[in-house]
Amino acid sequence: MSGDGTVDRTEGPDDAPPTGPRRILIALYSVFALAATARGIVQISVQFDDAPLAYSLSLFSGIVYICAAIGLLTARSWSRPLAWIACGTELVGVLVIGVASLLDPAAFPHDTVWSRFGSGYGYFPVLLPVLGLMWLRYSAPGRDRDPVD
Repeated sequence: MSGDGTVDRTEGPDDAPPTGPRRILIALYSVFALAATARGIVQISVQFDDAPLAYSLSLFSGIVYICAAIGLLTARSWSRPLAWIACGTELVGVLVIGVASLLDPAAFPHDTVWSRFGSGYGYFPVLLPVLGLMWLRYSAPGRDRDPVD
């Protein structure tokens, strides 16, 4: 902190705008965050009684996508752990809900983002966490090679 009460901040590589695969992941997660959250909010507020589980899961998936986008976008001490947790939660969620929606379609009378492994979204919901986790692993601090941002 400087004498006038402002925080001294020198820009480093973490302050640079994201590029390459990270930028693509952030864009995809942001789009899915907006789509899933908006879908969940509308479904819950308009027709919650039709499929409460499915609509609650849609909103939950939107929150997970928001967390992943924030974790990948920011360069704070909590960002990478948040991204790991969000991508891991997404992968488990899409696999569990994907299997459950195939085994018991009656439990999911209306689709969620993760139903049938994200088939309604071109299977991106099952691919996205794999790519996110791969990028997080590849770009881990202290790796031998320089990560692609």
